[in-house]
Amino acid sequence: MGNLFKIAVRNLLRYKRRTILTASLITIGVVFVLVFISVSSSFKTMMTGQITDSMLGHIQVHRRGYVASIDNLPLNLNLKPDAVKKLDDILAQDRDIEAFSPRIKFGGMLSNFVETTNIRLNGVYPEREFRTVPLLASRISAGKKTLHRGEILIPALLSRGMGVKTGDTVVIVATNQDGSVNGKSLTVSGVLESATGPGGRDGYVHIEDAQEILRMPAADVSEVAMRLRDFGRLESVRLRLEGLLGSDMNPQGKPLFEVHTWEQLSPFYNIARMIDVMTFFIKLMLIAIVLISIMNVMVMAVYERIREIGTIAAIGTLPGKILSMFIIEGFCMGVLGTVIGNILGGGILYALNAAGITFDFGQQTGLILTATVDPADVAVLSGIVIIVSVIASLQPAFKASRMEPIAALRHV
Repeated sequence: MGNLFKIAVRNLLRYKRRTILTASLITIGVVFVLVFISVSSSFKTMMTGQITDSMLGHIQVHRRGYVASIDNLPLNLNLKPDAVKKLDDILAQDRDIEAFSPRIKFGGMLSNFVETTNIRLNGVYPEREFRTVPLLASRISAGKKTLHRGEILIPALLSRGMGVKTGDTVVIVATNQDGSVNGKSLTVSGVLESATGPGGRDGYVHIEDAQEILRMPAADVSEVAMRLRDFGRLESVRLRLEGLLGSDMNPQGKPLFEVHTWEQLSPFYNIARMIDVMTFFIKLMLIAIVLISIMNVMVMAVYERIREIGTIAAIGTLPGKILSMFIIEGFCMGVLGTVIGNILGGGILYALNAAGITFDFGQQTGLILTATVDPADVAVLSGIVIIVSVIASLQPAFKASRMEPIAALRHV
């Protein structure tokens, strides 16, 4: 086998220009795919982090049917105190969960005594909410980055539209579950920028203020949001929670709880999927480049060396060794292009990180692009290129191994 490698390398060096051009094409393809995978993956991770760490959390638990009606913020589908207690006990003992926060979500009217408009409110325990969605504090563009009883964080859209600023007093009026109406005066402690764009009508109040407004003797929770220690365990934690909570049934005999990941709750997951689809097609393009390049050079190598093939066959070289020789040549070109491509790709990624490229996402500005690549992706990409190089060499190699020595020797 060692001799075959020597012969293959020697043959590649005999046609340096062709070998360099082919290896360069493979290198360019590897570099392009490596950089694209790294940058797109980093952007997807950044986008996911902004969505989950500023409002959604990684996983949410609701009462069955709540998410299907979430646009109406139905109070009659909230989790009752006994269900919330059981859920708290389970989550507190789960080592995969870093923090969790119960929320009461409801719709109401916001008045500054001059104008009135609708608002969506989240009643939360501030400390638990800020631990569960740590980027929430960064969305507070004016005022205190805290929340106490008697205070409200209002969305920037309403602050600008109604001329309300921090320190002003507003009134929240909401309809309770029994149909009665109640209100409460609150002080604006901060202005909250939307996580995804200039819109957004979601504000925050202390959960005890929400209970008072809605006349709840105990907190009927709309959802419990969770933050995981390891985001990569998202699916396994979801499945485990479904198993632990699956024994609780509602009057219809169906599971009381529903467990949803951020992917099921945010439309931005579709953007993440589009990035994955684009990455897949980019990889297909790389495969096509390698396949065509290697096959072309190997076909030409066989055509130009017909008499040489006839000579080595005539002196007793077995067809299998001739086959192996040409396959090894394709393998060597694939390895050469892959190694150089990985080195150049790594250099480009280092340069991108050193440049400190920034971009904006929603209301988040100045986000720094960190182009990283998973070693597993590099290994898979390298393996694909090398395997395709070998596959592309098979047809010309088979043709060379099946040549009749006499016919080959007579070839002009």
